[in-house]
Amino acid sequence: METHIRSITKSLTWRIFGLVFTFMIGWLVTGSLKLGLTLGLLDFFSKLGTFYLHERLWMKIRWGRLDGATVTDPGAGI
Repeated sequence: METHIRSITKSLTWRIFGLVFTFMIGWLVTGSLKLGLTLGLLDFFSKLGTFYLHERLWMKIRWGRLDGATVTDPGAGI
């Protein structure tokens, strides 16, 4: 189980990577630094909340999880 702060931190760091890449692509495609930054920021804020929700929903799904107490092989599940 993850804490809310861990999910929030993962969401923020993932979106920062996305912001940088979206900004660079927007800038290269349009040739406008301002438009590239605008696209990057719109993308950042629109996806930040949805990623957090996605993470929290997946926390409720047991499929594919290994119970740490019963795992004897550290490579199990890989």
